[in-house]
Amino acid sequence: MRAVVYTEAGPSSVLKVVERPVPEPGPGEVRVRVVRAGVNPTDWKFRSGTEPAFDEVAPGQDGAGVVDAVGEGVDGLAVGDRVWLVLAQYGRAYGASAELTVQPAALVVPLPGGADFDLGASLGVPAVTAHRALTSSQEGPARLGPGTLDGAVVLVAGGAGAVGNAAIQLARWSGATVVTTVSSEEKAALATAAGAHHVVNYRTGDAQREILDVAPDGVDIAVEVAPAENNPLDVAVVRNHGTVAIYANNGGETFEIDVRATFSRNLRYQFLLLYTLDPALLRAATEDINAAVAAGALRVGADAGVPLHHFPLEDTAAAHDAVEAGTVGKVLVDVGTA
Repeated sequence: MRAVVYTEAGPSSVLKVVERPVPEPGPGEVRVRVVRAGVNPTDWKFRSGTEPAFDEVAPGQDGAGVVDAVGEGVDGLAVGDRVWLVLAQYGRAYGASAELTVQPAALVVPLPGGADFDLGASLGVPAVTAHRALTSSQEGPARLGPGTLDGAVVLVAGGAGAVGNAAIQLARWSGATVVTTVSSEEKAALATAAGAHHVVNYRTGDAQREILDVAPDGVDIAVEVAPAENNPLDVAVVRNHGTVAIYANNGGETFEIDVRATFSRNLRYQFLLLYTLDPALLRAATEDINAAVAAGALRVGADAGVPLHHFPLEDTAAAHDAVEAGTVGKVLVDVGTA
């Protein structure tokens, strides 16, 4: 089988296409023939900044394909099933950038009928992160679905990003009023296509005023990608007993908290990282995400606010570079054929 691997940390040039033996699934494992792999910022960050824990690593946390073999003791998955992957490379040497990958059955999720491999490969990191952010508030809900966020106002920072887009779609499907911030008219159009009810260009308008015009008592949940830059705004617009769910460190590694202004509003900060998420939360997220996909409420493509950018397997380095450069939309690697 072909795989894209690296043996040392460094720029994208450390990625090489190699031939490797076909891996065999052990007990509780599934072998998947990967059709499409999704590229996330953590892929290039891990590659460039962390020496690999294995002799070689095939990157890629997200992917979609077809079950090719099933190990002993696996229930609910069979050869030929269309599936998507989550955390495919975390704690393992070979992720989604390989024609065949062996994964724990718990991380191999059936792909709903009607959903293509582009969508399947786009779900993992962005959608599970968005799900956790939207279910992290003190007052719930613990699960997403129609009606679970009725009456809530959700603020999504960076609504044109992959997590932001998923958060908009999942929040709207669950009944929330969705406000999002963006930095350009192009990104405003993408956030609107995703389903945001109100889009605020923070570079040209008064973001605090525009958000509070929508939610005079404050928003219930802020899904936050850049706390170092946005925390003052979050404190100003999140309601009493509201939640700021932080999933990234864009714009800086630290931020200051005005203690009195924050505790006077009983704010809750929920930091979250997909890779160490409790298995029960991960399972709940994949179930709800599949329900949204089956309902047509979670989509990708330009008409859903997520332009797709395809690269062949041998150009995985260019795909990593595109994500590192901030390409708007979802970068996908075409690993194999269905």
